[in-house]
Amino acid sequence: MKPQLKYFLAIPLLAALAVAGCGGTSNEAAPSSAEAPPDPALVAQGREIFRTGTFGDEAFWTDALGMNQVIASAVDPTTALAVGLKVDAEALSPAVVQGIQNGTISLTSPATTVALLKLNAVVGLKGTVETVNGVDTLTRVGTTCALCHSTVDDSFAPGIGKRLDGWANRDLNPGAVIALSPAVPASAKAVYNSWGKGKYDPRFNLDGINGPQVIPPAYGLLGVHRITSTGDGDDIAYWNRYVAVTQMGGLGSFSDSRTGVNVTNGTSDLVSSKLPALQAYQLSLAAPPPPAGSFDQAAAQRGKLVFEGAGKCATCHSGPEFTDANLRLHSPSDVVSEPEPNGAPSWASRSATKQYRTAPLRGLWQHAPYFHNGSAPTLEAVVQTYNSKKSLGLGNTEIADLVQYLKSL
Repeated sequence: MKPQLKYFLAIPLLAALAVAGCGGTSNEAAPSSAEAPPDPALVAQGREIFRTGTFGDEAFWTDALGMNQVIASAVDPTTALAVGLKVDAEALSPAVVQGIQNGTISLTSPATTVALLKLNAVVGLKGTVETVNGVDTLTRVGTTCALCHSTVDDSFAPGIGKRLDGWANRDLNPGAVIALSPAVPASAKAVYNSWGKGKYDPRFNLDGINGPQVIPPAYGLLGVHRITSTGDGDDIAYWNRYVAVTQMGGLGSFSDSRTGVNVTNGTSDLVSSKLPALQAYQLSLAAPPPPAGSFDQAAAQRGKLVFEGAGKCATCHSGPEFTDANLRLHSPSDVVSEPEPNGAPSWASRSATKQYRTAPLRGLWQHAPYFHNGSAPTLEAVVQTYNSKKSLGLGNTEIADLVQYLKSL
C-alpha cells in the first residue's frame, strides 16, 4: 500500500465514544479544560472550519485516492445517500429544489452530485468544480469534520434537510466510501467493507488491527476534560489534530510518544492555526434535549431513583455532565463493554492511557448503538448488560424505569 493510503477517512474530533463502564479506582490528575462558554467570534470561525475546512486533505482524497474521478463517474445522489452522505437543504437554490421535487433533476446521475458539490451542499465534502470543455468538472475533493459529525433533520427528504452539527452520522458507511477508490488494495477494501454503517476504526491505518468503533457525537463537551472513550488527549484540540493529520490526510504533523504515532504530511502546516477556533465551535454545541413525548415522565422520575440508588450508575456517571472523567479513568476490567466484538483486542489496549473514561450521558437518546464498540443496540440492552455483568439485581420494572430516565437526559 502506498504510504499515503494509511491516512484515510476522517472521524474528525474523536476516536471513539460510548457509555464506558463504571467501577474502578484508577485516579488521574484532571487536566485543565475550557469551562466558560467560548468566544462568539471564535465560535463563528470554528463553525466555518468544521463545515468546510479540509486542512489541505485534497492531496490525499484527490491526488492519492482519485475520489474526484470516482464521484464524477459513479456516485449519483441515490448512491451517495445510500452510503450515508447527507445534503444541506439550505444550500440548495430554489431551481434545484423545484427540480428535485418535479423530477427534472436526476437523482441517478453523477452530474447531479457534482452540481451539489458546486453548491457546497454535500455535508462533509468540499469540492472544487471547474468548467472544462464547457462541462462542470469536479477537479478536487476533500473531507471536513462535518462528514462524520453532522447529519440533517430530513425536513426535505430522507438524507436531505437542515444541518445538525455535532450529531454523529450513524448512517454513514465510511468503509464503503473508502473502498470506492481504485487505489485501495483488495485486502484493505475487505476490511473497510466489514465496518458497516456508523462505525470506523481510527487506528487501523496505524496499527493494522481491525476493531471499528461507533462514530461519536461532537456535542455536550463543554466542561468535560476527557473527550474520548479512552481519554488520550487533554482537550479536543488533541483529537482534532490527530484526525486532521493521521485520518483525513491534512497537511501538518501529529506526534504522541505514548502510542508511537509520528506523522507529518506535506511541508506546510494547515492544521495548527485552525485548532483554537475549531475547538471553540465544538464546545459551543450543546447536547440536544429529548423530543417532546419521547419518554414516560413518571417512569423517568422513578428511574432517577434507580440511577442514583440500586443501579449504582451515579457512582461514575456523576455531576452535571454525568461523568467522572475529570477526576479519573477506569481499568478495562471494570467496564462492561468488553470483550470487543469479533475477537478484536481491547480498544483501550490500542490507546495511550490503556483505560476508559466514563461517558457523559446528555443527549443519550439520540445516538444508538451504545458503548464504544456499539455492542448494545438500545438503551434497554445497555441496562441489561450492566445488570448482568455487575450483578445489580434489578427487576424488570426498575430496568424499564431506568431506561426512561436515560431517555430523558
